Amino acid sequence: MKSFTINKPNHDLHKEIQHKIDFKTKPLGALGNLETIACRVSAIQQTLNPELINPHIVVFAADHGIAQSGVSKYPQEVTYQMVLNFINGGAAINVFSGQHNIELKIVDAGVKGCFNDCPSVIDMKIAEGTRNFANEPAMSIKEAELAINRGAALVKEIAQTNCNIIGFGEMGIANTSSAAVIMHKITEIPLNLCVGRGTGLDDEKLVEKCKVLEAAASKYQPQQPMEVLSTFGGFEIAQITGAMLQAAEERMVILIDGFIATSALLIAQAINPAVLEYCIFCHQSDESGHKLMLEFLNAEPILKLNMRLGEGTGAALAYPIIQSAVNFMNEMASFESAGVSNVTT
Repeated sequence: MKSFTINKPNHDLHKEIQHKIDFKTKPLGALGNLETIACRVSAIQQTLNPELINPHIVVFAADHGIAQSGVSKYPQEVTYQMVLNFINGGAAINVFSGQHNIELKIVDAGVKGCFNDCPSVIDMKIAEGTRNFANEPAMSIKEAELAINRGAALVKEIAQTNCNIIGFGEMGIANTSSAAVIMHKITEIPLNLCVGRGTGLDDEKLVEKCKVLEAAASKYQPQQPMEVLSTFGGFEIAQITGAMLQAAEERMVILIDGFIATSALLIAQAINPAVLEYCIFCHQSDESGHKLMLEFLNAEPILKLNMRLGEGTGAALAYPIIQSAVNFMNEMASFESAGVSNVTT
């Protein structure tokens, strides 16, 4: 696996950034979380005049062997069918990314089936789905490393288009199972608090899902983050992990989506904690474990809309709010420039 050199933003500029924010024509702190976002983007870009250039969302799709153990409400072929839906512009992420002028890329990280007649799908397939981790590790360490490297290479290519803000979505039937066990192993939060309903399991099926995942989690005791990823992960989760690490190396703003994407971040930050300095958390998923994931990362999301769709939809919906934070930083008058009296002392 390639090594990632991630330099933390220089916080010496923070006082100047905060001074600029505080002396806009408003009471101190009156723009609330927008001020926090403006400060984060400015720190990442190391400037008092941040800008968002050529925003991208990349959706990675892959199948999961654990789906064979009945942990999902939908059959495995839905992964392939949904990729076709992305290609045809019919998914929620197509709507939201188009609405906000975000470049959307679709990646086959490991879908069961081929897309030879679909040039708009980026072929980064590792295999046609992972193995069933109820029986054996989902992938080898070599496959996990290859997936990370491919995700990183794609982001490096995107960075050459001057893109400086990027989000990652996913599609993969049963990937909430992978994400839940990764969460359990990285955070040490009890597994029953990590497992959710995924695509909408009823109470009976949720109990069955928990039993399958509890048996699998107790079967293996991986110690290192790459071992956790290779044992329980998906090819899309692994490629997102590499993509996030590379995005941080490129000093991009990283838009963190929901439960699955955050599970990739758990692996990424375990490999290199500096990646967190480049992240903006876009929304809190309605998948039950996501709130605890965010608490573990000391992260406050921009939105809470009771969504649990994935695809990068939360990142796309949060993007215009981040735009607003950057715009007030650049365009809002200061007390001095507007000739407005500041607070009396």
